[in-house]
Amino acid sequence: MSTTLGVSRPDQAAYMLRTAADDAGRAYKRELIDLLDVRPGQTALDVGCGPGTDLPALAERVGPSGAVIGVDRDPAMLAEARLRTDALPAVEIREGDVHALPVEPGTVDRAKIDRVLMHVAEPAEVLAQLHLATRPGALIGLVEPDWDTLIVDAEDLGTSRAFTRYTTSRAVRNATIGRGLARLAVRAGFTVETVLATTPVFRDFQDADHTLGLGRNTQRAIKEGHIDATRGHRWFAGLSEGPFFASFTLISVVCRRPE
Repeated sequence: MSTTLGVSRPDQAAYMLRTAADDAGRAYKRELIDLLDVRPGQTALDVGCGPGTDLPALAERVGPSGAVIGVDRDPAMLAEARLRTDALPAVEIREGDVHALPVEPGTVDRAKIDRVLMHVAEPAEVLAQLHLATRPGALIGLVEPDWDTLIVDAEDLGTSRAFTRYTTSRAVRNATIGRGLARLAVRAGFTVETVLATTPVFRDFQDADHTLGLGRNTQRAIKEGHIDATRGHRWFAGLSEGPFFASFTLISVVCRRPE
């Protein structure tokens, strides 16, 4: 029996570009930017901008009189973001850590952070940095999954549940931060205006394996003793044999820095 399950860990920039391009990715990103009400002449900040998937849309909204700042610390992401926005003079890419944003205090009108807080060491510190960077009245968009809501249909329900438990306890640092976004925003000094829940649905096994890491995380769970090897291999093999279904919940919060 092969010890290699599913696709290998993808290049991170390619992974983010692919995720942003699917139907669910396009829909929630478009909705978030609409809710942020980005206007001409404003300064918009994308924290953890990755390969720059959202920067062109923000640049279109702020227009030639506005500015867009993308911040990331990963050199590969920064290179991809610069390439993607090379023809957009309103966009500036800055290298920096989300815990210490390279942005002058009180200069940002609109900000977003999308699927980044689940990975950071100190989410509250990142939100404090956003509070410092934004002007009074600024709008901030936060988007994070709640991996406790991950469901994968299989006859072996026990292994499906074990996979979700492994995802939340071992694979993702802040796996359930989505449900706490509104609470964390209020603690950081923001006023919450909108809370939305989106449920991306996967019916294609290959897409789900790529996005959710079904194979590679099953393999890790087996290696670390969280899933029995025989059951884990049988569970994963069965996922590709018939109609496939998986989903999770993605939470979006739009908040405002008080005047």
